[in-house]
Amino acid sequence: MPLYENVFIARQDATAAQVEALTDTFTAIITEQGGQVTKREYWGLRSLTYRIKKNRKGHYTLLNLDAPPAAVAEWSHVEQGKITMVRVVFDARPFTAAQPPQAQSPTRA
Repeated sequence: MPLYENVFIARQDATAAQVEALTDTFTAIITEQGGQVTKREYWGLRSLTYRIKKNRKGHYTLLNLDAPPAAVAEWSHVEQGKITMVRVVFDARPFTAAQPPQAQSPTRA
């Protein structure tokens, strides 16, 4: 199965317990669809570089997923309806554990 990296930001007025419950919900969706969460990190409440939806801070959470594309599509569908979400950054380029993504060097014409 492909590996994905996901960072989502929850609103600053959400409590740490609410963010943890949201993370549990997303983990359950992935496992129900036949995937697994290989890494889960709560980075805490951090300042945003710029305002997003009138928010200056957000709760950051990292999830590394080993899941089929159908599970990722279901996850994306469910997270769109969550009002506590500020922003989701999803590495949509699947990669294998043996070959992590590499930066491409610019080519000259």
